Amino acid sequence: MKVLVPIKRVVDYNVKVRVKADNSGVDLANVKMAMNPFCEIAVEEAVRLKEKGVVTEIVAVSIGPKAAQEQLRTAMALGADRSILVETDEEVQPLGIAKALKAIVDEEKPELVILGKQAIDGDNNQTGQMLAALAGMPQGTFASEVNVADGKVKVTREIDGGLQTVELSLPAVVTTDLRLNEPRYASLPNIMKAKKKPLDVKAPADLGVDLTPRVTTEKVEMPPERSAGVKVGSVDELVDKLKNEAKVI
Repeated sequence: MKVLVPIKRVVDYNVKVRVKADNSGVDLANVKMAMNPFCEIAVEEAVRLKEKGVVTEIVAVSIGPKAAQEQLRTAMALGADRSILVETDEEVQPLGIAKALKAIVDEEKPELVILGKQAIDGDNNQTGQMLAALAGMPQGTFASEVNVADGKVKVTREIDGGLQTVELSLPAVVTTDLRLNEPRYASLPNIMKAKKKPLDVKAPADLGVDLTPRVTTEKVEMPPERSAGVKVGSVDELVDKLKNEAKVI
């Protein structure tokens, strides 16, 4: 059984992002980049399925700049067998990513696609659902538990009302939530081995897809600083301030 794990290169979650002086976007100069945390969870889940004997091959794939090879090497150090980079310097957006992944799915024919539910930069939460729609595959989103058996995958989903369990026929798309697992750290021997694992680089034209952004960013600003709170001496004073100063009642 082959599993495809799409991953994304994002600003490390420990980094405090800065806005460019011209407000055109986020300043990425000299900023530490890393694999999206939800993608790490997806890689970990694929590796655990392989350790259980359910999966025979894990293929990591990323759509982004040449530097994204670093994150693909990390995925291979964590347990992926090989990887594919669709190299582009365009600003990749969910629909373009989903189209590129659909082309990869058509080529690789995986039985399962596991990817993070969202990336921490755009927070769109769209790629998995778009891929499932384009590929005509059933989907289990926000997975907190995944079990594969007898040509089906049972996914426990985190929803507003609690938990929901769905059973999907393979091939299928699963997006991972935070509580699915805790990703492991790559060991030094595995990091060294990852350098020798195959990494195939493709261009969007090789897949017949157009990654031109459909959405234009007009302006990016930091949120306004919040003013300090005040202490009140009584309920009457609180009500007065809410009514006359904050004007919320």
